[in-house]
Amino acid sequence: MSQKVLLTSKEVNIILHRLACQLIEKHLDFSDTILVGIQPRGTFLAQRLKDMLEKEYNISKIALGYLDITFFRDDFRRTNKPLEANKTQINFIVENKKVVFIDDVLYTGRSIRSALTAIQSFGRPSEIELLVLIDRRFSRHLPIQPDYRGRQVDAINDEKVKVCWKEQDGEDAVYLINK
Repeated sequence: MSQKVLLTSKEVNIILHRLACQLIEKHLDFSDTILVGIQPRGTFLAQRLKDMLEKEYNISKIALGYLDITFFRDDFRRTNKPLEANKTQINFIVENKKVVFIDDVLYTGRSIRSALTAIQSFGRPSEIELLVLIDRRFSRHLPIQPDYRGRQVDAINDEKVKVCWKEQDGEDAVYLINK
């Protein structure tokens, strides 16, 4: 097994600032916008962006929630191992709000399809956008594309993209792993 560094900590930070600025361009003061991190790994990116927008760009009162999609996935009954659900934390109504789904890697698109179904339990958003740190091309099963992407990666065959977050993994980095 070998791994190649796709993004260093410095590059991740630069990309996060660019994504934050793109969000500001589109959503200005975020009064009608909600950020929703897709459990489990999109939550780190979502929290990091919220903190950056508030502390470094002086935008206050950004609504942030976390959405668990475990039981909305189309493959949740296709495994023999017990499922471990995460916690959904959405303490607000999404009715007529702009929702920005945030996830670390866009791969097949199935997680986002599940999130589209799951969010309906909290109201009908006026608009839904997708922000991802890594967009894996050539692996989509569904016609889903990000509105905001940090980096596009051409991972093929058995290659895996691993995103590491300081909060959980001790470092900010993205690796391409060959099995």
